[in-house]
Amino acid sequence: MLEPVEDTSGVAGGLAGLGEEIAALRNDISIQGASRFEAFVGTGSPAEDKRASLDNLCHYLSLRQHDLRDLQRKLMWRGFSSLGRLESRVLPTMDAVLAAIAAMRGVDPPFPPPSEEQFFRGELLLRQATDELFGPPRAGRRGRIMVTLPSEAAGQPDFILDLARRGMDVARINCAHDDEKAWAEMAKHIRAAAGTLGRPLTILMDIAGPKIRTETVAAEKGAKLQTGDLLRLVASGAPYATPEAPFCAAVSLPEIVTRLSVGDRLRYDDGKLEGVVESVTDGEALVRIGHTKTGGAKLKPEKGLNLPDTALGLSPLTAKDHNDLATIIGHADMLGYSFVSRPEDIDLLEEALAEFPRRDRALGLIAKIEQPEAVTNLPALIARARCRNRPFGVMIARGDLAAEIGFERVAEMQEEILWICEAAAVPTVWATQVLEDLVKDGLPSRGEMTDAAMAARAECVMLNKGPAVAEAVTLLDSLLARMDGHIFKKTPTLRALKSW
Repeated sequence: MLEPVEDTSGVAGGLAGLGEEIAALRNDISIQGASRFEAFVGTGSPAEDKRASLDNLCHYLSLRQHDLRDLQRKLMWRGFSSLGRLESRVLPTMDAVLAAIAAMRGVDPPFPPPSEEQFFRGELLLRQATDELFGPPRAGRRGRIMVTLPSEAAGQPDFILDLARRGMDVARINCAHDDEKAWAEMAKHIRAAAGTLGRPLTILMDIAGPKIRTETVAAEKGAKLQTGDLLRLVASGAPYATPEAPFCAAVSLPEIVTRLSVGDRLRYDDGKLEGVVESVTDGEALVRIGHTKTGGAKLKPEKGLNLPDTALGLSPLTAKDHNDLATIIGHADMLGYSFVSRPEDIDLLEEALAEFPRRDRALGLIAKIEQPEAVTNLPALIARARCRNRPFGVMIARGDLAAEIGFERVAEMQEEILWICEAAAVPTVWATQVLEDLVKDGLPSRGEMTDAAMAARAECVMLNKGPAVAEAVTLLDSLLARMDGHIFKKTPTLRALKSW
C-alpha cells in the first residue's frame, strides 16, 4: 500500500471523487457491455481476435450512452488523458486514467493498469483485419486506394497496369454493369499487373442488388423538372405525359410504386431533386417536386431513386446476384454487398455462398452502408459478420446514404460509422465523389481536397471512374502518405512541422 500524500488544498479530495466517478462508469459499461455481447453473439463462435474486438465494441456502445462532456473537462484541466480517443481501447483507457489518478493520490488503483501491449491491442487488431481484407499496405502509407474500373478496362491491360504503378491497391468491378466475360478479362489484367509489379493487387466485385432506378421516361424534349411540378411513376406499361403531370417514368422494380404512401419522400439522381408522394392509385404514384438543383433537373433513364420513408421489403440478394456469385467466387478477393441492412442479410449471403465449393482463401465481405436501417443496425451487422469469421469491412456509401438520410446528416453519420468500426476493429472504405472534379475534369476543388485529406482516417479510399482517374490516383497516393504523418484516426501524431 502506497503512503497517502498529505493534501492541504482539497485537490486529493477532488481526485478521489473523480476516481470514484470513473470507476462507477467503468463498472456500469462493463456490465452493460457483457449484456450487449451476449445479445449480439448468442450461439455464435467468433474467433479469439474477433471476440476481443466485439467485446470492445460492446463497451464502446455502452459508454456512448452516457453524456461525457462534463467528465471530459474535469479530466482535461487536470492533465489526464481524454476519453475522446478511446474507440479501440475502452477499458484499457479507463484503467490507465484510474491508475494515474491513484498514483497522484498515493493509493493503489482499483484495477490493474494496462501494459503498453494491452493498451494498443485494438490498433493491432484493426491493422491485422485490414491486412487480412485488403492485403499488405504499400511502403510509406497506411491507407489503401481503390479504383472503380470502367467497362473499357476489359480490353485495356495497360490502363490497369498504369493505375497500379501510380498507387492503386484495390480494383473494384461493379457487377451492375458489363458481363461475366468482361469481369473475367478485368480480373486477368489485374492479376497480370500484380505479377509485373511484384506486389499484391486485390479485387473487389460488387453484386448489383435490387437497384431502384428510372427506366424509360416521357417528357417534353429539353424540359427540366422544377419546384412544383408533378412527376408520375408507373409500375407497368409505357410512361406517358399529361398537362397535369408533364413528366413520367417507369421504374426498374415495379413493386416499389405499389408500396408508396402519401407523404413518402422521393429523391432522384443522388439528390438532384426531391419530392413528396401526393397521391397513389392502381399502379401509379404522383410526386410533387419540392426542391431541385438550380435550373431544374432533366428526367433521364437509368438514374437512381431513393425512398427514405418507404418500407420496400426487398431482398438484398437478387436472382442476378445468385447467378453472378460463381464468377465472383472464381475471380474476386472481396465481395461488395449492396442494400445490406439487417443481420439476417448476412446469413442470406452466407447461405448462398455455402452452395459453392470452399475456397483456399476466404472471400472477404464488404457491407455497403447506404440506408438508414443499415446505420441503425451497424453494430449488429458487424457482430453477425464477425461470428462468421470471414474477412470483413464496411463501405461508407456516402452517395446513397446522403440521398436516404439527407445531405445535412451525412457528415455526422460518416463520423459515427468510422468510430463504431474502429471500436470493432473493422476496416472502412471512404466512398463516393472523392476527388470527383479531378477525376471528371482534371482539376480538383478546394473542398474535395480537404475531403480527401480527411478520408485518410479510413483504411481505404475509393475513386470512381473518369477520364482523369489516373491523375487522381497519383495525387491521392501522395496526399494519404503525407496525412499519415499527421493523424491516425482521431489522434494527432504531432509530427515535426517544417513550415515555420
